[in-house]
Amino acid sequence: YGRDRGLTLRMLTTGGLLGLLYVVFAVVLFSVLNVGLAPMLVIVVGLAFFQYYTSDKLALAASGAKIVTPEQAPELHAMVERLCAMANLPKPRVAVVDTDVPNAFATGRNPKHAVIAVTQGLWRRLEPQEIEGVLAHELSHVANRDVLVMTVASFFAMLAGLITRWGLYFGMWGGGFGGGNRSDNNNQGGIPVFVIVLAVSVITYAISYVLIRTLSRYREYAADRGSALITGAPEHLMSALQKISSGITQIPQRDLREVQAMNAFFIIPTNWRMQMSEIFMDHPPLEKRLAALSAIAREMGRPVAA
Repeated sequence: YGRDRGLTLRMLTTGGLLGLLYVVFAVVLFSVLNVGLAPMLVIVVGLAFFQYYTSDKLALAASGAKIVTPEQAPELHAMVERLCAMANLPKPRVAVVDTDVPNAFATGRNPKHAVIAVTQGLWRRLEPQEIEGVLAHELSHVANRDVLVMTVASFFAMLAGLITRWGLYFGMWGGGFGGGNRSDNNNQGGIPVFVIVLAVSVITYAISYVLIRTLSRYREYAADRGSALITGAPEHLMSALQKISSGITQIPQRDLREVQAMNAFFIIPTNWRMQMSEIFMDHPPLEKRLAALSAIAREMGRPVAA
């Protein structure tokens, strides 16, 4: 299906800035440290691979989702099959979460190992065409390989964090960051290596935090667009998003806390009303998502509510 070139360019730019940030971080850090990179790379690669390879199992366990067969959920499976045929995607496994919180998510390292899950609360509250809009959004995440994209982005963050912790360990307990001449030279200049590492790590974390969440918001816009183009009816996803957000406000806080670990995966995070500034959000504000979908609907000549 068609792509939004402007959105694609913004995602590529954000990803490039994120990569450049970590390259600069590594260069600056290793100019003052004498610590080998190989052990840290091995650990981070292992953690990233584990996260990527087991993403479906981890998400299912965290959410309590159960895989359902076509016999157990015939209507849900029929919807997924129809949408997959329209999007030219292999059919993912289908799961249901036994909670009244209306939501949905997708995960899996690639389209052949994907899982799409919906909650009982979503199934009860939404009309069939609205559920299809939500499922198409999640299928777009699968098609765009968003688990891979965000794992790569997180990999750099993990590496930066481990470099910082490793350096701090050597600085506090190892008689300096590796005991090399570079540490001595920096200390002679009046600025302890510890201070340099701390300053660089704080700056890197702050910038990467914002960039990763910016990239995540762009992926949500892309999935919304994908849903609109797969179904040909962006107004159905618009209605679904409004019902989900409204439904979340009616759920007891105890029930919301039980699923809060899945907020980064959900189509709408359960704490969306409590997020103060957009730059710290991993999902776009509801109003902006609706505005973007309205623009797509007008391009397609579809009806849009005033």
